[in-house]
Amino acid sequence: MQLTKYGHSCVRIAHDGAVLVIDPGGFTEPAALDGVDAVLITHEHFDHIDVDALGDALAKRATVTVHTHASVLPKLAGLGGVVTAVEPGDAFAAAGMRIQAYGGWHAEIHPEIPRVPNLGFLVNDQVYHPGDSFDVPEGVQVDTLFVPVSAPWLKLSEAVDFVRAVGPRRAFALHDALLSDAGHTVTDANMSKLSGCEYARLEPGTLVH
Repeated sequence: MQLTKYGHSCVRIAHDGAVLVIDPGGFTEPAALDGVDAVLITHEHFDHIDVDALGDALAKRATVTVHTHASVLPKLAGLGGVVTAVEPGDAFAAAGMRIQAYGGWHAEIHPEIPRVPNLGFLVNDQVYHPGDSFDVPEGVQVDTLFVPVSAPWLKLSEAVDFVRAVGPRRAFALHDALLSDAGHTVTDANMSKLSGCEYARLEPGTLVH
């Protein structure tokens, strides 16, 4: 599989000639959706879903499918019948890849802000994208983990503990658009030192295997 990290929380996965994109949101470059076959959306927040960009992608490729929690469906009503509702525990195929859904709820931002449903997605039993949560995929040996590193709902120690709990071979920064250059420097240094695995922050557009 070829993995490309795009802005903020977007990850593009290419495998056997097909393209899967997770969380193309408001901070994501439009190129992330070029040639896409399937889209996974973890939850409803604008930095994870850009309805206009999805509409443009569908206009170019009518065969695109979208998979997300049922709570997100009203936001995608204009996309027609291409959207499939997914619940935690579901297993399905998207862009020819095996997907397992985990989690259930977005991490708490503040007690006065209602939590929304959130799904984590495991792709081909190897790559895990948790959305805005630290839900651990139990009983799975994850190879590549994308770990949120900056948000109103997290602190660095939680990101470190999440990586340690999952125990991947490597971890890449996710949810990183809110940090300044100085913030990236501090966060990258601490995550590299404490996470217990190979760790890196990928610049948007960077491809890894």
